[in-house]
Amino acid sequence: MSDRDEVIAAIPAFQRARVLVAGDVMLDRYWVGPTGRISPEAPVPVVRIQKDETRPGGAANVALNIASLGGVVQLLGVVGRDEAAGKLREALIAKHVLPTFTETASCPTITKLRVLSRNQQLIRLDFEESLAVAGAFNREDYLASFKTALADCSVVILSDYGKGTLADAALMIAAARAANRPVLVDPKGSDWRPYRGATLITPNLSELEAVVGPCPDDATIVAKGTKLRDELGIDALLVTRSENGMTLLAPNQPPLHLPTVAREVFDVTGAGDTVIATFGAALAAGHDFGHAARIANLAAGIVVGKLGTATVTQSELLRAIRRQHEDDSAVLAEDELLERVRAAQAQGQVIVMTNGCFDLLHVGHVRYLEAARRLGDVLIVAVNTDDSVKRLKGPTRPLNNTDDRMRMLASLKCVDWVVPFSEDTPLRLITAVLPDLLVKGGDYRPEQVAGHDVVSANGGQVVILDFHPGYSTTRIIERARG
Repeated sequence: MSDRDEVIAAIPAFQRARVLVAGDVMLDRYWVGPTGRISPEAPVPVVRIQKDETRPGGAANVALNIASLGGVVQLLGVVGRDEAAGKLREALIAKHVLPTFTETASCPTITKLRVLSRNQQLIRLDFEESLAVAGAFNREDYLASFKTALADCSVVILSDYGKGTLADAALMIAAARAANRPVLVDPKGSDWRPYRGATLITPNLSELEAVVGPCPDDATIVAKGTKLRDELGIDALLVTRSENGMTLLAPNQPPLHLPTVAREVFDVTGAGDTVIATFGAALAAGHDFGHAARIANLAAGIVVGKLGTATVTQSELLRAIRRQHEDDSAVLAEDELLERVRAAQAQGQVIVMTNGCFDLLHVGHVRYLEAARRLGDVLIVAVNTDDSVKRLKGPTRPLNNTDDRMRMLASLKCVDWVVPFSEDTPLRLITAVLPDLLVKGGDYRPEQVAGHDVVSANGGQVVILDFHPGYSTTRIIERARG
C-alpha cells in the first residue's frame, strides 16, 4: 500500500455514521469591525460593526462538526420562541443537520454575542435563563423524543454545558444502553454521578481535576482517571490536555497518550465539541476507541487554528494525516493553497503575500519575511520555478532547484504556505489569491508592483518593505567565486 493509500485508509467512512446529539444548544453571534479610537464616554474602544455573523454553538456545534465530516446527525435541544431559534434552525438545516427542538415560552434561546476587532475578542454578552428550573421546559416530551430518535442512530452524544437540557441525563443514558447504543458524554460541573454507565466521557484536564484533584503528570492522570472510570462504571475516559494533547484510558488497554498536532493555536472555542463529534462519528463508522481518539486529536489540532466555533472537513483531516507522513507540509499546490486561503478568509484572518526567486536563502530574506509575517495572520510566499528564474536571472541560475528552495522557505517559522508559479510575474496567482496585503521589498512604488491593481480593487493594500542592506544572492555568489 502506498503512503497516499495509507493516508486515505486512515480516514473513517464518515458517511456511514449515524449519530444522535442531545444537549444544550446555543446561537453564537459575532459582531466584527475595526476600532481606532477610545470612547469619550468611558475608557473602552469604539468598534464600528461591519459584519454580523451567526453560528450554531454548544450541542449544535457538535452536530455541525459531524455533518461537516459527512455523517448523518439528528440534534435534540431546547429553544425559546424567538428569532434566535429561527436563525439557529435555519443555519443547521442549511448544513444538513436535522434539528428536533423542544420549545419553551419561559426562556430565550441561549445566545452568546461576541464583539471582535482585529481578530481579538473584546467582550462577550450572554442572553440566557437556566433550563434547570422546574417547569422551564417539558422534560417528558424531550425524553420521549430522545427515546424515539434512538432507533435511527448508532452512537449517542450528550453535550452538557450545564444549562439544564440534560437534567435527565441518567435516564437518557439508561435508555440508550438498553437499546445497545454507545453513549459519549462531554461533562460539566464536578458531580458526574448522572453520567454513570456511559460508554465514554471526554473532560478536559481542568474538568477532570475539579472532580479528582490535581493531576500534575501522566502517571497521576492515569491513576486517578482509571479509579474514576471504575467508580462511575464507564467504559473509557478521554482527557483533552491542551498543548499536551490527549490521553485515552480504555478497558484492557495500556493508556494512550497522544501529543498535540496543532501547528498554531488561534482560538480554542469549541475544540471540545470537535473532539467528541469526531470521536463519535469515527466510532459510528466502525472504528475502535484508539483510532477514533487519533482522528479526534487531529481534528482538534485543526480547529484550534480557526476563529470562534468552527468545524473540520474530511479534506482537512486528509491533509493533517499527510503532514504526518511528509516534512514539507507547508509546500502546497495552487489548488490546495486556494482552498486554505478561502478557509482562512472565512475566519477573518489577514492574508499577506509576497514572491521571489529566493535562490540562496540569506539573513536579508529572513528579516524581510519576518517583517512581512508581522503584518497579518498568514504569510504566503510564491516562488519562481526554475524556468522562470532562468528567464529572469540568466542561464546559470538558479543554483538550487524549485523543490529545494520551497523546502527551505517552508522551514522558516514566519512562513505559513509556499507555492510555485511558472510565469515571469505572479500576477495570475495573485489574482486567484486576492491577498489582503501584497508585500514587496525594494525601491518600488506600490503601483509598480505586479498585482497592485487587482489587490487594490478588492480592497487590499500593497506594502513596500525595505531590504536590509548588505545582503544579496548575487553578492554571495561573487564572494564565493572570488
